[in-house]
Amino acid sequence: MRVIDKASHGIDQAAISRAALSVVHRLREGGFEAFIVGGAVRDLLINGQPKDFDVATNATPEQTKALFRSARIIGRRFQIVHVRQGREIIEVTTYRGHHDSDEAKPSTSKQSEKGLLLRDNVYGSLEDDAKRRDLTVNAMYYDPDDESVLDQQSGLEDIEARLIRIIGDPATRYREDPVRMLRVVRFSARLQFDIESETAEAIAVCGPLLSEIPAARLFDEFLKLFMSGHAKSTFLLLCNYDLLRYLTPEAAERIAKEPRYKQMVTAAMQSTDQRVRKDRPVTPAFLLAAMLWPAVQPRYEALAQAGEPQAQAMNSIGQQVTAETCLHTAIPKRFSIPMREMWEMQGKLEARKPKRIVDIMSQRRFRAAYDLLLLREQAGEQLDDCGVFWTEQQQLNPDVVGTAPPREDSKPTRRPRRRRRQ
Repeated sequence: MRVIDKASHGIDQAAISRAALSVVHRLREGGFEAFIVGGAVRDLLINGQPKDFDVATNATPEQTKALFRSARIIGRRFQIVHVRQGREIIEVTTYRGHHDSDEAKPSTSKQSEKGLLLRDNVYGSLEDDAKRRDLTVNAMYYDPDDESVLDQQSGLEDIEARLIRIIGDPATRYREDPVRMLRVVRFSARLQFDIESETAEAIAVCGPLLSEIPAARLFDEFLKLFMSGHAKSTFLLLCNYDLLRYLTPEAAERIAKEPRYKQMVTAAMQSTDQRVRKDRPVTPAFLLAAMLWPAVQPRYEALAQAGEPQAQAMNSIGQQVTAETCLHTAIPKRFSIPMREMWEMQGKLEARKPKRIVDIMSQRRFRAAYDLLLLREQAGEQLDDCGVFWTEQQQLNPDVVGTAPPREDSKPTRRPRRRRRQ
């Protein structure tokens, strides 16, 4: 275990959350070990601006909860404790141990035949915990008392070399949790680090394991991948490593075959990144509408050529594509409904009926649908200057956009109360 003193690492303790420091000190007062760990230490070393702070300790989740009145244990496969300190929530994890240790029991450790971790609550030492973490750059521990950094996995060396490296054998670690492949890509995109060769090579072999991850968990990963301000570089890496097909199979296939689709989605990602950097609101619904358009458009054109009414065709296709995507990445209705509304507005925008112009522009999804239309044109779709038309209409009617109240059918319905039996 390498110990790096303050003079060598240069971390300013003033940049560390007081809530995180308070949690560490309380655990130590209770007789336990505790360190600030993971991404916070990495970010302190790189740019001094962490967003979240996690704590690692040898206290069990139950022992941690007993020390904090505002704590709660969450998770089943991997138990952690959330400690609320004012407006902050500090995530506290118990040192993880190895699944071949004497502490591993059926009640705490379980793996599938393919090596996927189904239950992961084996506890160990700090040294064990460092080996069990996913990336070397996330396996460093900060001691607030002497302000040193403990580095067992050469994380600081990889930061200096700008490398993302899996700890241990990459294929084994991916089999334990295939989502680690997405984390490798995400951190490479976020930090602008290269992926170490063995870490990268194992992705090609282990990629299919992502098919075994629950669709709801993959949607959570979707948000982390694309909503943090690095969507464009993340998307391009997912394409390079052929991982996008495990999130959106049909769209990924068309993106790989037709450059115009890749151009369109890349532009959508770049636009989202710009909004994040400007602290403007972003929604997964728009990104999903753009990402899945390659699956929507060919079906829509086929039905239109067969004489299917425009609105009916898009409604049917929207349902199909959404349902098929949710088998892999579970999109909540709060995002899938506006996504489909953006698709359904494409035909209305293309029609440009004079009597409908003001009504269309007043709809709450108009602006997002208009942005999607512009992306389609930029990618080479021949829409007869439709984007120019709607740009001019907004200039002529600047006070109309988005003024219509939400549709009645878009409001959540309440279940009627059941009367008590007298």
